[in-house]
Amino acid sequence: MMQLTIWGGAGEHGRSSYLLQYKDEAVLLDCGGKKESGGQYPLISPEVIPQLKAVFLSHAHEDHSMALPLLYKHGYEGEVWTSRVTAQQLPGYYQAWSRYARSQAAELPYGDEHIAAIRYAYLEERSIADEWSSVFPGLRIKWGRSGHLPGAVWLALDWHGKLVYFSGDYTAESGLLATDEPLLGAICEGGDEADAARRSISETGRIADLAIIDAAYGANPDSQAVRLAELERATEEVLRAQGSVLYPVPTSGRGQELLVWASERFPEAQLIVERALMEPLHQLAALPEWLGDGALARMEALLANGRLTIVANEEERLKTLARKGSALIFTNDGMMQSEVARWYYEQLSGAARHAVLLTGHLAAGSYGEMALRSSVGSSDSSGCHASDFPIQVQHIRYKVHQGLPDVRQMMKRVPSRSVVLAHAVKPRTDQLLEVLEEEGYKGVYSLSPGDRLIF
Repeated sequence: MMQLTIWGGAGEHGRSSYLLQYKDEAVLLDCGGKKESGGQYPLISPEVIPQLKAVFLSHAHEDHSMALPLLYKHGYEGEVWTSRVTAQQLPGYYQAWSRYARSQAAELPYGDEHIAAIRYAYLEERSIADEWSSVFPGLRIKWGRSGHLPGAVWLALDWHGKLVYFSGDYTAESGLLATDEPLLGAICEGGDEADAARRSISETGRIADLAIIDAAYGANPDSQAVRLAELERATEEVLRAQGSVLYPVPTSGRGQELLVWASERFPEAQLIVERALMEPLHQLAALPEWLGDGALARMEALLANGRLTIVANEEERLKTLARKGSALIFTNDGMMQSEVARWYYEQLSGAARHAVLLTGHLAAGSYGEMALRSSVGSSDSSGCHASDFPIQVQHIRYKVHQGLPDVRQMMKRVPSRSVVLAHAVKPRTDQLLEVLEEEGYKGVYSLSPGDRLIF
């Protein structure tokens, strides 16, 4: 029998970390932080670290990666298996995480020497997407693009006769990124024609023993098209009132997708974009293997847009905001924790015709979350009310995770004896579980950090 221990990520949004154990061996999937209270970290058991045979990282986002140095602090000497693009992105995320901790007067639980100690092994150098390969004797893996971020992957592990699927953060509805459908299939040794035939026959027929599935949106049934229609209506309303819209977005991923979308849907509007968001766009354009059909042409059209203004300092921002007419403003930091995001908010707050559109997760106590609560009229912890800040603040999620129909589809693609729903707070996960059980699904679990599952 094999055991799963939730070190983080199930029953909560953040600190994704899933420990698999078989006898005296262990494998870890992700090791992230949670952006609350100055940083929350996985429930790492130091006595398990000597058992770790390998660590796998699905992608670079902080809630999946920022606790990796803790493993090395506790004595891990092995490699972190991930994509090369993910490894290249991580230094920027470590810097941002350090700034966040300082802004909260919190100390990091590890030092720069532990970040420097991390050794990476690249999935692309071991195998191509959707192809099984050996990591060490007894463990084979398969990976595919998850559509969440350049370099983001899902993983399948075949270990001691158990088949485990980990979706990472997954979406089949990205506007720019390609996604590989997870089809696990059997593992065939050798490379002759008979082996290839067996692989082809069995490719969709194998049942996983465990699947850890991104269910961040719980029972929400909306498609990406529905969310984009809501964003379009909200933006059009502001533009008709001669107002400007502030889009606070993450530095990589959702930010570039929404920027391309906005440039296409509102071709006459000014686009004011922080330089920090343009650098990842250029980097993405240089990664055709991670792009979906037509994505490169869409990005090139954005760069050729004559209404695009890129800014990098306060002088440039003030000069651009002083222009007549409405604008769509894109700044990095989706939770508005950064000084620049707050600066834009303060510049626009004096007029009700302007709006802030928040499109992703908002951690409790984040500036974006408090601005949203102030806008709808409730007091935040500082006593602010909607009357203090007449600017409109709305929360309309852009899909970079899975909701109810996506989870159903994934469970069909990856039939599993046990399914753990991940990446959502416990009430939302429980609600999704209730819906799935009513529909007849069995072996589905809503777990919490510290819980264990034998499979």
